[in-house]
Amino acid sequence: MAGPLTGVRVLEFAGSAPTAFVGTVLSGLGADVVRVDRAPAGAPGPGAGRPAENPLSRGRRSVALDLKSPEGIERALRLAEHADLLVEGFRPGVADRLGIGPEAALARNPRLVYGRLSGWGGQGEWAGRAAHDLAVLALTGALDTDPGTGAPVPPPTAYLSSFAGGANAHVHGLLAALHERERSGRGQVVDTALADGAALIATLIHQWRAVPGNHTVTDAPHYTFYAAADGPHLAVAAIEPRLYQNLLEQLGLTDADGLPDRADPAAWPELRALIAARFATRDRAHWVKVFDAVDAGVAPVLTAAEAAEHHQLAARGAFVEVGDSLQPAPASRFGRTPAGAPGRAPLPGEHTDEVLSEWAQASR
Repeated sequence: MAGPLTGVRVLEFAGSAPTAFVGTVLSGLGADVVRVDRAPAGAPGPGAGRPAENPLSRGRRSVALDLKSPEGIERALRLAEHADLLVEGFRPGVADRLGIGPEAALARNPRLVYGRLSGWGGQGEWAGRAAHDLAVLALTGALDTDPGTGAPVPPPTAYLSSFAGGANAHVHGLLAALHERERSGRGQVVDTALADGAALIATLIHQWRAVPGNHTVTDAPHYTFYAAADGPHLAVAAIEPRLYQNLLEQLGLTDADGLPDRADPAAWPELRALIAARFATRDRAHWVKVFDAVDAGVAPVLTAAEAAEHHQLAARGAFVEVGDSLQPAPASRFGRTPAGAPGRAPLPGEHTDEVLSEWAQASR
């Protein structure tokens, strides 16, 4: 498979859907992506359907390793010795405990680019928690309450095309072409359409819908919003059985309450009403305190100002001062070459003479 990343070796550790998507994107750009699976050889890959039908498994080769054994770890590190890029989406600390974290991998290959992709980042009290889209969007201020209705705004699907689908995909393409230029010495046109990127990202939605009983992309009672007694909302993204059980325990709901089966969509209105009634008994501050102590996929729907003060985002430095305003910080954190805070937006033409002089000098 040709592409600007031809010759680039990527070692992908199977795990989260976002990590799998990164592997799919890099493979689509021509990289040689090798996925480390923990399943036996020949077992289905992550996602719905047979591996050949799964967009999140396409375009790579797979090796099966037992990462709980010394032999498996040694084989993984040997692969890292020959990789240009490593991508892992374990919860923070897991790769280090296994012995395949950055310290071990970079000791074998100092030129390795080690990529970590997690829900909440490696710092803060929520670092090890599950992070589903609804909870992440709620906590970061993206679902701030609609003044007209008093309810959280719907998840911003526009980002799927404009930012995540278009701009993000275009960045990937530009970086890939820049890398290819180092070999060929030639530039090229990088043509990215919002529709192309959105269609690619939507593969995850289609995968979810293809799984029987998986309704996380609809208004399921375990993946929606609930109002507290004082009006503000909380997002509930209790997809996994463990998270759902923790949710019910903290709400004090048991089988004695006649809980319907959440796997039965026909029972959802009744189940949603039971959960809503419990959330409506206390104010948001109470529920924030309760669910801050347990991993149940619950997050408060915050404003942008509240988001900057939340302990989890503050631990990550997720917001920075830019001029006189508080803005989101750049998303990636670099271990060896950390970036400074973004500069303020320039006035039109503010640096004309400066730039023309500097670039003229640089071109001589």
